[in-house]
Amino acid sequence: MNAFQTDYPLYLFHQGENFHSHEIMGAHPIVLNRRKGYVFRVWAPRAKSVSVVGEFNGWDSSAHIMHKLIDDQTFEIFIPNVKQYDSYKYCIQTWDGRTLYKADPYAFHSELPGEYSSNASKVYDLSGYKWQDKAYLDKQKHKNIYASPVNIYEVNLLSWKKHADGSFLTYRELATELVEYVVEMGYTHVEIMPLTEHPFDGSWGYQVTGYFSITSRLGTPQDFMFLVDSFHQKGIGVILDWVPAHFPKDDFGLYEFDGEPLYEPYAWDRRENEGWGTRKFDYGRKEIVAFLISSAVFLLRTYHIDGLRVDAVASMLYLDYDKKPGEWTPNIYGENKNLEAVAFLRRLNETVFKYFPHALMVAEESTAWPLVTRPTDMGGLGFNFKWNMGWMNDVLSYITTNPLYRRFHHNQLTFSMMYAFSENYVLPISHDEVVHGKGSLINKMPGDYEEKFAGVRCFLGYMLSHPGKKLNFMGSEIGQFKEWNYKEGVEFFLKDFPAHKKLSECVKELNHCYKNTPALYEIEDSWDGFEWIAADDGDANLLAYKRKDRAGNQVIAIVNFAGIDHINYRIGAEKGKYKVLFNSDNVRFGGSGRLKKRVFYTEKTYSHGREDSIQISIPKLTCVYLIKIN
Repeated sequence: MNAFQTDYPLYLFHQGENFHSHEIMGAHPIVLNRRKGYVFRVWAPRAKSVSVVGEFNGWDSSAHIMHKLIDDQTFEIFIPNVKQYDSYKYCIQTWDGRTLYKADPYAFHSELPGEYSSNASKVYDLSGYKWQDKAYLDKQKHKNIYASPVNIYEVNLLSWKKHADGSFLTYRELATELVEYVVEMGYTHVEIMPLTEHPFDGSWGYQVTGYFSITSRLGTPQDFMFLVDSFHQKGIGVILDWVPAHFPKDDFGLYEFDGEPLYEPYAWDRRENEGWGTRKFDYGRKEIVAFLISSAVFLLRTYHIDGLRVDAVASMLYLDYDKKPGEWTPNIYGENKNLEAVAFLRRLNETVFKYFPHALMVAEESTAWPLVTRPTDMGGLGFNFKWNMGWMNDVLSYITTNPLYRRFHHNQLTFSMMYAFSENYVLPISHDEVVHGKGSLINKMPGDYEEKFAGVRCFLGYMLSHPGKKLNFMGSEIGQFKEWNYKEGVEFFLKDFPAHKKLSECVKELNHCYKNTPALYEIEDSWDGFEWIAADDGDANLLAYKRKDRAGNQVIAIVNFAGIDHINYRIGAEKGKYKVLFNSDNVRFGGSGRLKKRVFYTEKTYSHGREDSIQISIPKLTCVYLIKIN
């Protein structure tokens, strides 16, 4: 039977050119000979036979035996009277006599994972949701994202907040509580840690078994649509973490799907990611390219996602990633580059931007691989943003250093400007930096209780005035001392205590200040938007620099990372009048309030290579923004 016109789509699938392969593979509702039911298709080229087992046939492997299509690799069957939410798996008979029960790689919904779950797929019709975000989507078409504020709140939906009994908030509950919180706090985007289905909570979503299935832990696919819709109606962009680098070795998943390596390479040195206990994808196999790019297209289109943060790009790019000599084979040029992965990433980005010109494609790439955010026709990988892991490592090393010794590490603050415009960067303080003994953001700060809070306020002021888009992980905005634990919610009860409540107010005001001040975000790709004033005063642990927008408006950021006040510090500045736009030492934020002055006039005194200057007293561990008003 080939009643569903699959020949050409299948041909494109095998050519690695069908980027809507989810429309033919998996389970889809149809009417055949006046009977309602579902057609099931699965690619299993080396299987001896395949049948569909599920609630609708008592899990009987002989009830619905599939037949091969013209490609001799894909199995198909129509089953009438299948209902929404019915559980099912593919029963695969291998040529060496084994029986495998596999979840559907293209399933749109899955059983709730848990100790007693069979991890089966569920039949689900995605149609019918009425989106209300047209105004938001239309606005994105006219937005220059590079010249727009991007301040991302990274969140793990399973542990942002929990009910008193420890259960998860549902997608629809989050559509009220989380959306309102993000809007109030002044963020522009959320980045959600992986939601594609995964069996183990402790993987944080990074070991995926269902690349088309949004996790059922928090509700249905339409419930998740409602959450994204709610964000969009409030003007908040949604970025989803996506994991095309590797997959787990659970027996019901992609692992040796038809009894042999299929989604993973056959080559011994490319198959395993031993550090993570997972399998890598075979980027040289065209069907795998179609599968992964279809997943990206599906998530962006079906759920109106604004963009994808592509996880672990470095592990894809290098054949010797996390390998010792002798554990990997060079490519045809004798290099350590994974040429198939490079080609895949380029094709991924070309395809995404073809269908979604305004998408955000963000690479988590931790090396110095060149041109990550440059177009593919220029030799780049084609992403439009990259996490700046170098900046992150340098500044976290700096802020954990006692202020007494920071003068010996001043270059960790200034080095980032040597390469700040080589890529389009996001500055990330992510979940990875507040786990496994690294300490929460506030616990990274040296000093006593008050100095820790001052350190966070100062650091965030520096971060939001540094070139590059911003990302901070949940909990940092309230000064949570405990490291993130995926089993627990953010400790929002801390806001009952004055210091934490005031820090939250500081973050909220700083976020809104950033969002409403074009000089802080409009020019991120050249020196036209940034100018050093004091870059080399390491002995004072102080930085001063100017941010500028296209209209010529100026903001001077002065950052005192020292453990002492700097009295009457002179800053070179263009002649004029300046007012305080933001002061992290404000009493309302928990600061000392020692900076009383609100307006500053330049004096005809030479400083930092300028004829005019401002004299200002900067309290310890304080960031101040001065905006030129004439």
